[in-house]
Amino acid sequence: MKRRTFLTGAFAGTAALALGVNLYSPTLTIAPDDIHHRVLFSVFIPIFLDGSLPEVPSHREMAINRTLDAISISISHLPQAQQDELLELLELLEGRFGLLLLSGSMAPLLGREPQQLINMLEFWRFNFLDMLKTAYSGLRELIMASYYSCPEHWGSLRYAKPTFLVSSAN
Repeated sequence: MKRRTFLTGAFAGTAALALGVNLYSPTLTIAPDDIHHRVLFSVFIPIFLDGSLPEVPSHREMAINRTLDAISISISHLPQAQQDELLELLELLEGRFGLLLLSGSMAPLLGREPQQLINMLEFWRFNFLDMLKTAYSGLRELIMASYYSCPEHWGSLRYAKPTFLVSSAN
């Protein structure tokens, strides 16, 4: 066997294996109807809402869970084209090959330090590619809007729900 043939075969085999691992998604770990990607959003929420979330761990967890529920509702109200784009981004972020393309690392987002996530998001925010800028602003706006759509979070903004005077007709 020639060296060139061996190297070509090894490269092709490695590429096929990498593609197979990336495309393989067992049905036990990811439910097909799980369109909300709660775990992925739970990684980004503390980054985007730094300073807004409560410091008490139990209250912090409740605020994150409430925001995750609000994100699910917000996604369901988006136009179908935007839902599709968002779900495509989230699926890329959940796969190792997508992570490599979008962040330069195959390390799962759950295993990264907060500063690594901040650096990744800042890279997206100031990138020359509009696709990454759009991904950053879309995730940020979705998380921020979902958090502040919950009335219990309005106090930090010093916002009070408007009251309307109802006059009784005589």
